[in-house]
Amino acid sequence: MQATASIEGMLTALLLLAVGFLLGYWQRRVVDTHNFQNSGEELVARTLQRHFKASDYHLLNHITLKHLGGTTQVDHILVSRYGVFVIETKDYTGWIFANAEHDTWTQVTFTDKFKFQNPIHQNYGHVRAVQELLDFVPSNAIHSAVVFVGDAEFKTDMPAGVFTLHQLVRHIKAYAEEVLSHNRVQFCVGRLETARLAVSGETDVAHVQRLQRRYGQKP
Repeated sequence: MQATASIEGMLTALLLLAVGFLLGYWQRRVVDTHNFQNSGEELVARTLQRHFKASDYHLLNHITLKHLGGTTQVDHILVSRYGVFVIETKDYTGWIFANAEHDTWTQVTFTDKFKFQNPIHQNYGHVRAVQELLDFVPSNAIHSAVVFVGDAEFKTDMPAGVFTLHQLVRHIKAYAEEVLSHNRVQFCVGRLETARLAVSGETDVAHVQRLQRRYGQKP
């Protein structure tokens, strides 16, 4: 009886992951067409789709996951046999003053100066959430990347792990060694799709409200 229950449990888990994986292919078209925070995220998604074909890569966009008693929102996750890439997009203008160790970076335009959260630190939280969810994937197979689009110009050295869109494509293509089997990739996509919260305005508002309560400001 115990062996039968164990087999049934395994089959149920596999079925859920398979449903999540198939749902991902369907939902991918919906998410990629509509639910972006800004045009920069849409540009990054379109570029990744163009350069990384679905036969080897699976792109998820605008993923909200439960994490540390709240939620974390990831712009893009690119799952492949060559690793899992967790990508934070910044669509800024003006000058950017950055330091990998500082909590905040600075954007300067003709009319204003604005401090924003260090996106390397921000994406570290996203990576941790993905690592905890994909606990069967080696941690060194999950990679963080921050991409700046728009016409922002770095007035300091661009820190490691931060890229322009062209640099990001080259960076991902440099990973050519297979570290995940095709089945593992399916498991990753299935688990992400079943764990993500619904793509909706309500989800986004609730996420921003949690950030405001925790940090006193919007992301």
